[in-house]
Amino acid sequence: MQLPLAHVCQAANADQWKSRSIYQVMVDRFARTDLSTTADCTVWEFCNGTWAGLIDKLDYIQGMGFTAVQISPVIQNLEGDTAVGTAYHGYWSVNDYAVNEHFGTTSDLKRLSDALHKRGMYLMVDVVVNNMAAAFNNTQPPPVNYSAFNPFNDAKYFHKYCNVTEWENPVNYQDCWLYPYGVALADLDTESPTVVQMMGSWIKELVANYSIDGLRIDAAKHVNDAFLPAFVRAAGVFGLGEVLTGVTNDLCRYQTLGLLEGMPNYLEYFPLTAAFNGKSMADLNSARVNASSGCNDTLALGTFVENHDLPRFAASVSDLTLAKNAMTYVILNDGIPTVYQGQEQHFSGNGTPFNREALWKSGYDTSAPLYNLTATLNKLRNTAVALSDSYVTTVSDTLFTDVNHLCLRKGPGGSQIVFCINNQSSKGPQYQLSIGGFGPGDSVVEVLSCTTVTADAVGNITAYMDKGEPKVFFLASALNSTGLCPTTAPATATGTGQKNAAVTGTAYMWSSTVCLAAMLSWGLWFFA
Repeated sequence: MQLPLAHVCQAANADQWKSRSIYQVMVDRFARTDLSTTADCTVWEFCNGTWAGLIDKLDYIQGMGFTAVQISPVIQNLEGDTAVGTAYHGYWSVNDYAVNEHFGTTSDLKRLSDALHKRGMYLMVDVVVNNMAAAFNNTQPPPVNYSAFNPFNDAKYFHKYCNVTEWENPVNYQDCWLYPYGVALADLDTESPTVVQMMGSWIKELVANYSIDGLRIDAAKHVNDAFLPAFVRAAGVFGLGEVLTGVTNDLCRYQTLGLLEGMPNYLEYFPLTAAFNGKSMADLNSARVNASSGCNDTLALGTFVENHDLPRFAASVSDLTLAKNAMTYVILNDGIPTVYQGQEQHFSGNGTPFNREALWKSGYDTSAPLYNLTATLNKLRNTAVALSDSYVTTVSDTLFTDVNHLCLRKGPGGSQIVFCINNQSSKGPQYQLSIGGFGPGDSVVEVLSCTTVTADAVGNITAYMDKGEPKVFFLASALNSTGLCPTTAPATATGTGQKNAAVTGTAYMWSSTVCLAAMLSWGLWFFA
């Protein structure tokens, strides 16, 4: 389904982004210009992915139903090798006014923007605002040649050197330098009106030059509060600012104080991951409720279970059925679905840089189970969005939750999606689960199995659970002409498990190192 084209003269706002689903691309690892599927890739070196290669593989992304692409930073980076590898990722800025020639030319980047817009898709670009980068030999303070930076070519534009050591102290983690090892991340003085003006001029020009529809703002937590709304206003587009915290008040304050409209939803990332590692689905639901109470607008948060800074889901959970459940939550939950390249191929890299595998090694397999699941879920969500403008502005209702299950209803009557995820793995038992969400006598299709059920006198339907598979329900009448489930069959009874009750099943055991591994991975590689 093709959604309306965005133009720079009519910038995409938060409400428009809520209807989108984002596929996150690390350009160096997505597609090469020669479209090789066998080229070697050493994870801390350049592997020669390009914007031209990305253009040639947009069918792969759009085939999953995504309506926006987020790409890694586009500007010129530090050259050469360092103690922590090369700048293949794009986060070590040296010249904000030049593009990264490893990825292509200005013409290539414009062609990418044009190609996305012709498909009705949005372009989101990752930007670095906290620092510029210089290689150094690990002597402190770092001997930085500020004249090599553009436009911040003088020490007066930077905070004086100190190392971030107090992660609960905003003055320390906003004014000091992050992780000085191998690369010095010179911390910009974003309190300076001159720096704010220079940043504003740069981002306004970048957005205009490449018709950018939205920004991911890297390390937004590490700049002072007042900088963020000024920067987003200058950009004139929606900004999704990275604030890595699982504490409700710490993240939600960015909305309640008017600093950012959207952020990646770390409040749900941690309990979502935990729920598939032996913890309770009820804890995930509690996190949803707390986020909704604490934030102004959870619908503008980006829902995810993988990104380039964190261990892959499959690094700790190899079971494919659990990965299906996680993907179902990401696509159908409140907020903006965000899927990191390779998640659809069940990649399993455990932390940076090993979670940045070359996607071409998968052969861009469009028969992969998670690829096809994602395509179905996105198509269903896009259908619901097209049926009702209020689908994306309607907060999900919890229908049922316990240690093993979370069942939600998203959307108003007529376009609602009811879905149940569970954490019992592919070894899960057969049983029946009664859930609401529909009207009396409604004919409903479970779209992942293309089976039908009829709602009872109070609008409840029966979900026939088996082998831990997620269940997704939609009105049969609303599926017409979508291409989803062109043929159906009545659902058949399986098992004799209790309805509306906790069901005991096999849950993967939680490892207390999962959260720690995520934080260490994110930290040790310098926000790269």
